[in-house]
Amino acid sequence: MAKDLDIELNTEVLEDAGGEARVYELGFHLDPELPTEEVKKAYQSVRALIEGKGTLVAEGEPQKIQLAYTISRQEVAGRRDFDSAYFSWIVYEAPAAEHAEILKAANADKNIIRFIDLLTTKDAARHAVEMREISMKTPERAEDPEAVAGAELDAALEHVVV
Repeated sequence: MAKDLDIELNTEVLEDAGGEARVYELGFHLDPELPTEEVKKAYQSVRALIEGKGTLVAEGEPQKIQLAYTISRQEVAGRRDFDSAYFSWIVYEAPAAEHAEILKAANADKNIIRFIDLLTTKDAARHAVEMREISMKTPERAEDPEAVAGAELDAALEHVVV
């Protein structure tokens, strides 16, 4: 009920924006217990909904992550706690009325544990995609900096003549 109230309040604010299209980012967590194929289907259904209501700008496909804190959700069968989830995001451009419909659909989707919707720009979305590509290409340093420094010091001391 509180979720529905939030959606309605946000819809009133969005309707004041008029019919002009804006750029939004929808970030969402999908149920971690879904099989891989179901995760892809759930993501594709959100993506298809957005494509039907607006223009896709950028996206990040689902990746399983550990959550910083446990998310609890009350369901018909009882309470469920989530420590991990599949995280995904989609940046799109849509008029306010279509945006409100996307939010209502995301709120009704039982595969989505939690979502956030932000007002953004196309440039910010493209920059996020570029930064992600750069981070994927950059290898992570697996070495411990202190161990490397110690090994370099040991090697230097071996060559010292007294």
